[in-house]
Amino acid sequence: MKTLKFLVGIALVIAVSAFAIDRVGFNTTGEVGYSIGDNATDFKLKNIDNTLVSLSDYDEAKGFIIIFTCNHCPYSVAYEDRIIALDKMFKSKGYPVIAINPNNPKAYPDDSFENMKTRAKEKGFTFPYLFDEGQKIYPQYGATKTPHVYVIEKISGNSVVRYIGAIDNNYKDAASADKKYVEDAVNALLKGEEVSVETTKAIGCSIKA
Repeated sequence: MKTLKFLVGIALVIAVSAFAIDRVGFNTTGEVGYSIGDNATDFKLKNIDNTLVSLSDYDEAKGFIIIFTCNHCPYSVAYEDRIIALDKMFKSKGYPVIAINPNNPKAYPDDSFENMKTRAKEKGFTFPYLFDEGQKIYPQYGATKTPHVYVIEKISGNSVVRYIGAIDNNYKDAASADKKYVEDAVNALLKGEEVSVETTKAIGCSIKA
């Protein structure tokens, strides 16, 4: 009887631990964040126009280009025009950009919500720029840098992760980038093809906790 109770107790501990791991965003391989093929959970985050934005708001979307980025990081700044170009290229085809600022403004005041509004207006952002208040969403995804990209495909009500990593292979110069990872991934999905390069190393500033 004691053995049975012990085994039941162990099973309960494992179940609770598994739930806790899932809640903080660990994937099935024990690594933090999503892997290719995982189903990304929805979120509800404040946009720079003070509205709340969720993936579920986009009924007609075929997927999303979710980019964790910020105001101050030189890498993020270097990619801003390319992020705008990605949105213009793919929004009408069903893959809009959704940008999320994951940084703690107390650690880096340049990334405050008010400064997000200013930056978006200066650059003419054509996409939502959301604030990850409380830093609850970026750990679920496993983002570690700004920028860090997740290409999501909508399948039967699920948001399936198809690409994770960098925008391209040359943050310094868009014209010199000969590997356009995000663009290639979305084009493949639009054609019903497999994404040939599913993961790359995100190059950028560390997320400020």
